[in-house]
Amino acid sequence: MSAVNDKVKALTDHTYGTWNRQQAWSTPLLITDAQGVYFYDESGKSYIDFSSQLMCSNLGHKNPAVIEAIVRQAEKLPYIAPGFANEAAMAAVEALQSVMPEGLAKFFFSTSGTEANEAALKMVRQCQAPAYKVISRYHSYHGATPAGAAFTGDPRRWYSERARCTIEGVRFAPDHYCYRCPFDLTYPQCNVQCARYLDYMIKEEGNVAAMIVEPVVGTNGRIVPPPEYYPIVRKICDDNGVLLIADEVMSGWFRTGKAFAIEHWNVTPDILTTAKGASAAYTPVGLTVSTEKVARFFDESLFCHGHTYAYHALAASAIPAAVAEYKKLFDSGLPQRAAGHLQQKLYELADRHICIGDVRGIGHFWGLEIVKNRKTREPFDTKADKLSGKALMTAKIAAEAMKNGLYMAAWYDTLVIAPPLIITEEQIDEAIDIMDTALKIGDAQAVETDVPAFRSSEYTK
Repeated sequence: MSAVNDKVKALTDHTYGTWNRQQAWSTPLLITDAQGVYFYDESGKSYIDFSSQLMCSNLGHKNPAVIEAIVRQAEKLPYIAPGFANEAAMAAVEALQSVMPEGLAKFFFSTSGTEANEAALKMVRQCQAPAYKVISRYHSYHGATPAGAAFTGDPRRWYSERARCTIEGVRFAPDHYCYRCPFDLTYPQCNVQCARYLDYMIKEEGNVAAMIVEPVVGTNGRIVPPPEYYPIVRKICDDNGVLLIADEVMSGWFRTGKAFAIEHWNVTPDILTTAKGASAAYTPVGLTVSTEKVARFFDESLFCHGHTYAYHALAASAIPAAVAEYKKLFDSGLPQRAAGHLQQKLYELADRHICIGDVRGIGHFWGLEIVKNRKTREPFDTKADKLSGKALMTAKIAAEAMKNGLYMAAWYDTLVIAPPLIITEEQIDEAIDIMDTALKIGDAQAVETDVPAFRSSEYTK
């Protein structure tokens, strides 16, 4: 074991750990294998992957069909410059056309979600000129490049702004956050003010080119909007000549029960960005997809964007296989059954644990908001705490679960429940049992009240 530890230390001594103080990167767990919904450390201990790693391993680990497609491509043509056509990209486009929302027809291939959003920014600022502003929301994450960081509402944006590494012209709108409504209103009496306010904001700002949204908020809460929200937003954008960008990097690829989350509201964006589940995380791939109306602008105008790995053959090769596996999986009915079971089990957890303030989500995409007091909704931790180095309650709960064989991603206020779409009801029960024990850490410091947990998911059906 000491030889393994020495190699891990050599790695951490010479690499930067992402989103971390580097002293916390000194002892990462070494993962040596993965299969299905489990992954394994160097001692052979198994962990249930209850967050699909970073909400990307939607088909689980070692899917043979996807692996075979990648191996075939690696043996034939791993890379060719993007100025050439390649068969892998051609097959990927055909597969993508079979699942994309109707009206989205033209693709740009990159290698990550933040790159997909970077391309979207260039497109809207060129075809919408002289308008240039982009409206985002405070509970959002759109990536780590200058455009992605600028669009992002969560506290990592603060560091990018200090380093002057973000673009200008981004404005933030109120969130559709029923549990903590920014207008202190209650649905449905609120008349969905969070959406209607956008019309006032766009008119007062002027020069607004686009609005970017995560149809279901990802990192920052798994927040599902009221049913009227996106139809209202779509109309406001149309009335004001503003393009709507749907960031489906995390919420796409059947995670919410549909191929793309925006389809739940029968709304078509002008541009859709996605990554992660496009290849089920087997290869790094990002996609920026536009309507023909947006695409026509570039028939005569220069599309001034590209990079070495655009339309990368090996990356693209995973897409057709992943699309076929998603379709086969949903034809089996397993994800549909598991999603209902997961929802019920999370509701039951909330009934047993006073530290759970809100249960919200859809499909295989859920968040548990952890609070100190259900009655006042006082949080254990805030955005500022996330950056301070403070030991967060969500991290403590997640660490306890990890000791007992359950991996959950944790943000400063929520636990991320986003298992692979292949998970069974029995495996969900196994995970919930581990969570049941771990959540006692939060209960021990929470205030006992007679207020039940909120269920935002019941407000947003």
